[in-house]
Amino acid sequence: MKKQITTALFAVATFAIAASAHAADGEAIVKKARCVACHTVDAKRVGPAYKEVAAKYKGDAKAPGMLFEKVRHGGSGNWGNVPMIPHGEDKISNDDLHEAIKWILSLH
Repeated sequence: MKKQITTALFAVATFAIAASAHAADGEAIVKKARCVACHTVDAKRVGPAYKEVAAKYKGDAKAPGMLFEKVRHGGSGNWGNVPMIPHGEDKISNDDLHEAIKWILSLH
């Protein structure tokens, strides 16, 4: 019994560390890609706050793909009149963009 409890606690601790690392990675990616020039976690800047994005798309299974396309190709109308410019792979890799979107959507 003691071994099972120790194993379960280890699994929980490992998950917590992995989630923390994931969050740090996503935050580092948006900073490196300079997304923070237009977005912050908590407040609208040029574009919506990341927490607003997470709240709007909470539970929407299509959100990661849609947001990926929105960042890649740009667009307007979802958050006001200021268009989001397209951000190609020269600005943020596909893998980093997917990781950043996961992080943003986790901020609800």
